[in-house]
Amino acid sequence: MDIRVINLKQKANLIHELHSYNLIAELNNYQLKLVKAKREFIWHHHEDTDELFMVVDGKMQIELRDRTLDLNEGEVVVIPKGVDHKPVCREECTVLLMEPKGTINTGNAGGALTDMTAEWI
Repeated sequence: MDIRVINLKQKANLIHELHSYNLIAELNNYQLKLVKAKREFIWHHHEDTDELFMVVDGKMQIELRDRTLDLNEGEVVVIPKGVDHKPVCREECTVLLMEPKGTINTGNAGGALTDMTAEWI
């Protein structure tokens, strides 16, 4: 077992492609992924799992059906399972996601933005 400290900013500096999912750690059956994004994602939800978003760099919004959440650097939100949401990064931002292995990024929506590949960095 390799026990090491992970610096989120250093890992983010290794990411050169927008919208690619990058694994940085695993905890039990959960994966921690970093992604740099600059787009409006799609409406979706996850039937069987909550999803954690933490803004490492920049800012983003998560639209819910009844309101919009504004997240700034260092802020975290957990979207409960079954809740429709749409992540929006109007400017480039780096986001840490925590979700069970095998979670589909587009949840129930599927479609062209589905990405099940994640590279270790």
